[in-house]
Amino acid sequence: MDRKNAIRLYLTGTIGQIMVIAAIVCLLRRMRIVIDYTTGTGMIAIGIGGISSAMWGSIVTTRYRKISFKKIVIDFINIKQPVFSYLLVFMFLGIEFCYMLMGGTFQVSYWYIPVVLFVKAILFGGIEEVGWRYTFQPIVEEQHNYVVSTCMTFVFWGIWHIFYFYIEGSIQFVRVGSFLLGLLINCFILSALYKKTKSLWICVMTHALINTLSQISVGGNLIISLICKVIIICIAVFISRGVCIDNEKREGN
Repeated sequence: MDRKNAIRLYLTGTIGQIMVIAAIVCLLRRMRIVIDYTTGTGMIAIGIGGISSAMWGSIVTTRYRKISFKKIVIDFINIKQPVFSYLLVFMFLGIEFCYMLMGGTFQVSYWYIPVVLFVKAILFGGIEEVGWRYTFQPIVEEQHNYVVSTCMTFVFWGIWHIFYFYIEGSIQFVRVGSFLLGLLINCFILSALYKKTKSLWICVMTHALINTLSQISVGGNLIISLICKVIIICIAVFISRGVCIDNEKREGN
């Protein structure tokens, strides 16, 4: 399988699958059947739609990169990573959520709520990393630079999310502008982490932590938040550039 066919297969499979599920959900809702987290049918639809990126990412990875499914699973749960990788994660999270220090708060009714949200976020969020960071963006980067590849990932990941939100029934509550800005920043964070660490688990964990912290955060300084987003993009580009320079040096020796 060549590069173009790998990208075509991934996008056709991932976007196509979630679009088909969204169309089915639309028909069922027109028949006045409730489809959301409160019904069995809704959970099935959410599960089939939500797993599309990971499923097609695995298919493309095994065919194009010749990585076995067993290796993908191992990479997904491989928490044994260098300390530096975890420090990098917490640096990004610290910058992204530092705006909460000014007028913001983390609302936690019970101590175990963040733990539950984190586990849920791995299953309903972190698993997406198999498709977007582990499979799609590295293939795109074979032809385009880091910034262009990250923006391309953002566009298709954003389209995927719109259909996902429709399936789970939360689309009417999504503030599109804020969501897309946050998604763009997360694209830079996660892609920089994968480029530097080559760890699927690091991306899975970071994705889940971002989702968890976003769900419990309330308030905060908007100006500081915007400034931090710009800083994050700059750091991500800097990290990417550093990795590229290191690779060029190794290839030159």
